[in-house]
Amino acid sequence: MQFFPNVKTFVQLGPLEVTWYAVLIVTGAYIAYMISRRNLVKVGYDIDDIDNIFIGSLLFGFPGARIWYVMFSDLQYYLQDPIQIFNIRQGGLAIQGGLIAGAIFCYIYMKKRRINFMQAADLIVPNILIAQALGRWGNFINQEAFGGPVPETFFNYFPSFIKDMMFIGGEYHHPTFLYESVANLIGWVLIVLVLKRVNRNRRGDLTYAYLMWYGVTRFFIEGLRTDSLYFFNTGIRMAQLTSIVFVIIGMVGYFGVFRKIFKQAKPIILWDFDGTIADTHNAIASSFKKLFAEHKQDYDLTDEQILEFMGPTLNEVMEKHFPGNVEEMTGMYRSYSQEFTDMIQLMPDVEASLRYLQEQGYRQGIVSNRVTPSLEQQLLRLNIQDYFEVVVGADQFEKSKPSPDGIDKALELMGADHGGVIYIGDTPTDMEAGRRAGSFTIAYVSDKIREETLNKSNPNRIISDYTLLPTILEEDHEWTTTMM
Repeated sequence: MQFFPNVKTFVQLGPLEVTWYAVLIVTGAYIAYMISRRNLVKVGYDIDDIDNIFIGSLLFGFPGARIWYVMFSDLQYYLQDPIQIFNIRQGGLAIQGGLIAGAIFCYIYMKKRRINFMQAADLIVPNILIAQALGRWGNFINQEAFGGPVPETFFNYFPSFIKDMMFIGGEYHHPTFLYESVANLIGWVLIVLVLKRVNRNRRGDLTYAYLMWYGVTRFFIEGLRTDSLYFFNTGIRMAQLTSIVFVIIGMVGYFGVFRKIFKQAKPIILWDFDGTIADTHNAIASSFKKLFAEHKQDYDLTDEQILEFMGPTLNEVMEKHFPGNVEEMTGMYRSYSQEFTDMIQLMPDVEASLRYLQEQGYRQGIVSNRVTPSLEQQLLRLNIQDYFEVVVGADQFEKSKPSPDGIDKALELMGADHGGVIYIGDTPTDMEAGRRAGSFTIAYVSDKIREETLNKSNPNRIISDYTLLPTILEEDHEWTTTMM
């Protein structure tokens, strides 16, 4: 056989033998991890959490796969000689048991870390098909997971290395490993590259699609195999029974039954402050004009540049224009801004909207690149402080927007996960922060000049009138960013 230089052993290092079976399983898991990691990072998940999910799933998944195999292969044999439970040199892992054990770990971990389980599952679970597709070639190397006898002519259009390895016990056998490997790859393409583009906002559907696809393909392929595990002594193939359960759960979930039984909680609404709740443009512009007029007199500060100051933190603006003198200039700016406080007014209809949302039971908070004391001062002056459960300024999180740190901090203080969050802001920076946090984003446009720029930031919705908020909230979908 030419495809693999050594049938079972990948490398031999003294007494240590690394098998192709192990290499292929680990490689498949790593590829699935890298794709999932990319997805999770895009919607704002912490790298440490992603790594912990991956490592924990493996640590729980392998024992789960082994226990499943032991329970439904020959339990009496393993009870008589328990040390054999740990002998996996000849295979003996059942993927369905690994999936269930890994899912249990993920649910517990994500619950503890306030990660929405179904949102994360949609970004991870379909990629398991790639790991399964590559892992089946490990079964090929071990000459296991094959089907019943077939005539030699059956392999006329197969590569010779597959034909040679499927000659077992004096007969040729169905390469069921290959059927499932190809089916898994097709399933990944259909779910990730087709379904996800068609159905982008119903959380859980990609996971349910995986359960249906894998359940159906495994059910039929399992019927061809000669080495099935059985549900104790009933004659029922365990993989087929589990596949039926997977398909039922997938269908019930995909067609919305779970959504009807378990009513979706109202989304948490987080607001930016400057330019979103309050019209601070004139006050900010006047403060910067005075600062530059007195401390950078040779600089021609334009209205276009002042617009660029509206998104970044004050510290970032000062570092750009007053390097080496940031602290003093920041203090001067804040002292000037006190002179123009009376220019700050609420945006049209925003107070009525805040009141309506509170009366309807929506939890609300503020996440801003302003520091918290300044935010609290303005909220008191405008008499809207009672509408917000949390007020999170730039001094409370490490990285300013467009990092999602502020949104993450607000949700932490509210004891909530990322399961249903709306972030309302007025700059591309706000939209990026909301998107990276996995939030449904609403861009508020107070002037037509900025509308084109905001459109380019791809918010889920864009409005110029807060009376439209109730209509948006009546929409029937998940309050999450567009899936990656």
